Amino acid sequence: MLLSRRQRWRRWRRSRPFWGGLFAIVAGTWICVLPLAPLKIMLQQGVAGIPSVLMGIVMVVLGLTAWFSPPQRALAGVLTTLIATAALVLSNLGGFLIGTLLGILGGGLMFAWQPYAAQRAGGATGAGTGAEPDPAPVPARSAPPPPTPHSDPQGAQP
Repeated sequence: MLLSRRQRWRRWRRSRPFWGGLFAIVAGTWICVLPLAPLKIMLQQGVAGIPSVLMGIVMVVLGLTAWFSPPQRALAGVLTTLIATAALVLSNLGGFLIGTLLGILGGGLMFAWQPYAAQRAGGATGAGTGAEPDPAPVPARSAPPPPTPHSDPQGAQP
């Protein structure tokens, strides 16, 4: 059976760190566009605005990376947080603090995201309600025997 567009969108969105990537893209766009604003709004101009544009582009790329390559989310999250923090100093107070705060939030969300498990071992329904009995405890493993005085794990002779 074909899924509706809304169901496909929901499935796609939940299978990746969507909100972290979105916040990183918005923060990167904000930091990137701000130096291109009129002189009355912009604090820095000329060569000093180049780091702003580059940091913004990198943050947008990291947000897209989190969307389209979820296994790379941890690296993208850490780099987004570091770049957003560096933008505070290098880029008009990080887009007047808005870009930095959104970037730190997005990086944290990307780093913290975990793939959703469709079904858990005990079943998704009734978990934690006391409706199902607790599984039997797993017996503890016994410790390996201590080595004898003449045995050497490296294979050396006494």
